[in-house]
Amino acid sequence: MTTRKSTVIPAAANDAAGRRAALLVIDMQNDFCLSDSSGSGRPLDRATVSAVVENTRRSVGVARQAGVEVIFVRFLGDEKYQGPSWRERNRRLGKRPRCREHTWGAEFHRVEPAPGERVFTKRAHFDAFLTAGFEEYLASRGVSTVVLAGLYSDVCVDSTARTAFQKGYHVTVLSDCTTSLHLDPAAVLRFMEVLYGARITSWEEMARTGLWATEPAG
Repeated sequence: MTTRKSTVIPAAANDAAGRRAALLVIDMQNDFCLSDSSGSGRPLDRATVSAVVENTRRSVGVARQAGVEVIFVRFLGDEKYQGPSWRERNRRLGKRPRCREHTWGAEFHRVEPAPGERVFTKRAHFDAFLTAGFEEYLASRGVSTVVLAGLYSDVCVDSTARTAFQKGYHVTVLSDCTTSLHLDPAAVLRFMEVLYGARITSWEEMARTGLWATEPAG
């Protein structure tokens, strides 16, 4: 077990151009990591999700050692938080609420915040930017590059990446720290690369180069 030397949040690391990065860990929760079903009509690929969890755990450790701030985003799907269209979709498709508040399913799975690390809670939202105080916090920390890990690349990771790009943030996606729910994983990553100019890399490459905040070439 790694012993953390400090509970003080470090300033997010800068690259040579002065850009500052933060690692966003999205929805690494029991209901998403351990469910018997993907919710999309096909079995959940448990081996892939397990690998994503382990890679994300490693990326968090590397980020902390590099002085890159780690921010956790979690989801609560209680019906009381759902809008009318969300409730109607669930009724029509027979979907049950996931990650209900104060349940085991909503708890973090194998990757947890260190003391002092910020946690933002999405209440029946895909996009982290719809969470009160999230964007303001990034601005207060001087973050200009968001590095994304978590579940799922074609749902909450993509929703957050899309808004981040439109708001002027550089986007990096750790390809081995995410997987898709409905769509082909490689196609989702390629989509984000083409549409958002996202840098697609791996946690090992980030650890090797230390280039957390470098924007994509070209």
